[in-house]
Amino acid sequence: MEFFKIHKDIPFMRHAFIFNVISFVTFALAVFFLFSRGLHLSVEFTGGTVMEVSYSQPAEVEKIRTTVAGLGFTDVQVQNFGTARDVMIRLPAQKGVSTAQQSDKVIGALKAADSGVTLRRTEFVGPQVGEELARDGLKALAMVVIGIMVYLAFRFEWKYAVAAIIANLHDVIIILGFFAFFQWEFSLSVLAAVLAVLGYSVNESVVIFDRIRENFRRFRKMNTEQIIDNAITSTISRTIITHGSTQIMVLSMLLFGGPTLFYFALALTIGILFGIYSSVFVAAAIAMWLGIRREDLVKSGPKKEEDPNDPNAGATV
Repeated sequence: MEFFKIHKDIPFMRHAFIFNVISFVTFALAVFFLFSRGLHLSVEFTGGTVMEVSYSQPAEVEKIRTTVAGLGFTDVQVQNFGTARDVMIRLPAQKGVSTAQQSDKVIGALKAADSGVTLRRTEFVGPQVGEELARDGLKALAMVVIGIMVYLAFRFEWKYAVAAIIANLHDVIIILGFFAFFQWEFSLSVLAAVLAVLGYSVNESVVIFDRIRENFRRFRKMNTEQIIDNAITSTISRTIITHGSTQIMVLSMLLFGGPTLFYFALALTIGILFGIYSSVFVAAAIAMWLGIRREDLVKSGPKKEEDPNDPNAGATV
């Protein structure tokens, strides 16, 4: 299915160097902000108090969030838990304030606003749990990267695997750079979005690489740069359909999903936009600079023994 067909190839690779310089500068800034400002980690990573409260009727999450924030708590997470009447509240740890004092203060304010609320559970999540979550998240990220490299190396060739991983890490670091620069809250849901972006971005790279392999078989007179330009141009319509439809869904979460889904959707939005960019100008360009050739993808068949009596023996096409 195609919305349109471009009959003349767009010379993407002619401008690949300029766009990769821009990518390198953006990547360097993201790394700088990560080291200078760091990520604004959520309660799940830093530790704090977790409360579960229950209402006699469907809870108004936004009203609860406003009430708790009015007590002086920052970075409060409020979301439905199980049913519409059950709510989970996460409070960051405060120096000199115990979990019991925090929960008493919050439940008192909630009961003043609605007498039908009851406290079901409260517990303290220590920072060691957050360290374990961060460590497990890094392990998951490493496993995804290794899996992608192995898959691409088997399906295509090692040069394509290297190019795709560089492009994917480019997307991930830039997402983290945005969160570090603006000090947006980095939670487990954002980490899930980052892992989703890795898979989503590599899918676009695979589509382009697959078309490059097909073009190497079809167009014998084209050079590598022309082959890549044709591959990218011929997949533009497909890119618009898939990424556009996905972005519509993500934007609906961003605009209407509320605070719980906001940063998750924001990370996905940044990842999708940079994923398209990196697949075209980073992954394909790096593969070209690594020296991909027709011989890397097109395996020649067994060489036949020439007949010395054949007048065409030794002739080349």
